[in-house]
Formats: sequence, C-alpha cells, structure tokens
Amino acid sequence: MKITKVLIAIIVISCMSLSIVVVEAADRENLTAVAIQPLLNRHQLAGAVTLVVSKDKVRSLETVGYADVAAGHKMEPSTLFWMASSSKPFLAIAVMMLADEGKIRLDDPVERYLPEFHPRVEALTQDGRHVVLQKPAHTITVRSLLNHTSGTSFLSSLEHGKIDALPSTARIDVYNLEPLEFAPDTKWNYSQAGFETAARIIEVISGMPFETFMRRRLFEPLGMVDTTYLPTDAQVARLAKPYKGSVDGASFEEVPIFYLQYPLANNPKRFPAAGGGLFSTAPDLARFCRMLLNGGTLEGKRYLSEAAIQEMTRNQIRPELLQDNKLEGGWDNYGLAWQLINGTYGHEGAYGTNIKFYPKAGIAVVWLVQTPDPLGVGRAGRSAFEKLVEAAFVSVVK
Repeated sequence: MKITKVLIAIIVISCMSLSIVVVEAADRENLTAVAIQPLLNRHQLAGAVTLVVSKDKVRSLETVGYADVAAGHKMEPSTLFWMASSSKPFLAIAVMMLADEGKIRLDDPVERYLPEFHPRVEALTQDGRHVVLQKPAHTITVRSLLNHTSGTSFLSSLEHGKIDALPSTARIDVYNLEPLEFAPDTKWNYSQAGFETAARIIEVISGMPFETFMRRRLFEPLGMVDTTYLPTDAQVARLAKPYKGSVDGASFEEVPIFYLQYPLANNPKRFPAAGGGLFSTAPDLARFCRMLLNGGTLEGKRYLSEAAIQEMTRNQIRPELLQDNKLEGGWDNYGLAWQLINGTYGHEGAYGTNIKFYPKAGIAVVWLVQTPDPLGVGRAGRSAFEKLVEAAFVSVVK
C-alpha cells in the first residue's frame, strides 16, 4: 500500500498569535520540512533532524534548517544533540542489563547496594511542635528510583541547578543531607536525583565508572560512535546550538544549555549526568532503536532480554498516584524511565528531543531539536511531524 498524499493541520505558536496552517506532504518524503517550515519561517525553530526506523532499516532520515545560524552550518545527519531527559532510558537499560545477569533486583532496597544511602523524610513530633527527620516507612527500592516514586528531589540545592556539577560519590553524600520530598511510594514526582543514585549502583556493581560501563557494554558494541556524556572538542563543534525565537519573529537568540556547565568539552568541573547528560546523533540513535525493536538484539548480539523490555515499558504507577488520570508531565503513565502514551512508549528532553516507539507498528520515531521552549514550539513541531509519520508509516508497516 502506498500513501500518495497526507493532509494535516499544523498548529503554529508564536509570542503574538496562534494560527493554523494546512499543508500537504507527498509520499513519505520531506515530512520534517512540511511539519516545521512555518516554525522556521517565524524564527521559532532553527532546524531539526528526524529519524524513522523499523527493525531492519532506517525508513527516513531528514535534516532541515541550521545547527549554527551565525556560521551558516546546516543540520546534518552527524549533528550532535544534547538529549537531556531522553538520556533516562539508557540508564534504565543499563540497570536491566545487570538485572538480566542477576546482579540487580528491582525490588531490593537501594541500601543493599549503597549502604551509605540513607535519606530521611520530614515528620512532626507527637506534640506537633517540631519537625524531625526520620527513616521512611517504605524503603526506597531500585524500582522506585526508575519510576519517580522514591521521594528524591529533582536536584539537590547544592547542585545549583546544574546536573553535571558533582561526581557520583558526592551526589549520594549530598542526597543524604536533604530530606526526601515525600515518603517513598506515596507520590509521583520527576526526579533527576533518583537516576543519579541508580547510576551509582551500576558503578558499585560493575566496578567501573558509569560512563565507562555505558561505553563498553552498550555504546561501543552497538556502534554508537558519537554517543557520550563528555563530548570532545570535535564533537562539540558539531553540536546543534540551542535557540529561542525573538519577540518580533525576525531572528534567533542563541542561549546556553542552562543545566550544563561550560565549556562542554575538556572541563574538569563537569561530571557525567546519567539522567540527563547524554549527547548523541541520529545514526547512533537509529542503532539503539533497532536494538529495542528487535527485542533486545542487533546483528546477532543480545543486549537485553525481551522480558526486561516488557518490564521497562509496562505501567509502574498505581492509579491513586495519578491526577485526572494523568501524570504531572501529561503522560498516561510511566514505566521504568519510559513515558507511556496511547500505546506508545518514549521519552522527551528539556530542549525538545524525543524518542518514541510504536510497538504494534514496529517503528521508532526520533525528533531532534534544540530549543529552551520544548513544550511550546518544540512540541508543536514534533506533534505535527508525528502525525505525518503516523499517516505515512504506522498504518502500513508490518
């Protein structure tokens, strides 16, 4: 079956107005340009790289716009992107690899692996006059770290909003100094600290730094040559610069990545951030997605069991923790580092990146942009692109 024409209404968001533009996409080509050209015209997005993959091959790889507006560098397949929280599934896969080997059990207390980890929760004394810190009634488990029910904070106050400010051992010490935001397993709250704690568990079990484990066990075997937590100067030269649109819609304003310390390369003050510090490219992500689409294998090598993938991508959140049948981010539910929406699973990042799997159709869609407005123009462009992809691919991929 061939899709000959797709008709879609694209919502275009600007600082001054909201309008709807109706466009056509021929066959399966130039879907990215069709989806975001109005946003490029209004200087709300500088560019994008998009990817559609199935189990056996790349179905579509498109580049639109600029990675560096001032230098005139266009988006390329090799353009590097900061993945932000789209990094989280990679950490969960590392945990599940060790679970497959019997070295981690999801429902074990974190203290089994990190005896020094003993955060407390605030409570009132019996007379109601004083606040004290006490051991929580529910133990923080490895599972609760990965599904955001541990009670750990987004970041500690001592990290000053930077996810790469502390080495892994120091992070655990700092997390012990501040109270949990709530008693474990009683609420859902998005937590960077929980994922950094899980990364420290990997270090203790494997006997190697987290980034070394990821490189040796996942990135290098998969052929992900540009996927890293600490990019080199050469890689940073290919990094898509983050831009936000100007008020007048006539130009771009370059903005730094707020959550990271500069310079990004060769900076001894920067440390790998498991929950949001990954950098990658579309070709690398294609191999990652194909591995998951093939049930944890790629080109004859098994990385992960199918049972582990099923566990990560099933709902892990009790209904009473939802509000209006949704989680805080608007997702239907949450697995282990995967957002679950309408039968799909994926994860978005703070500067607009997104990885999304359609299990029944057997495809994955990757959306790579760099904008500090991911819930506005970033999500508007992505939504338009995904609708075009769904019309062109989801109904026909077997």
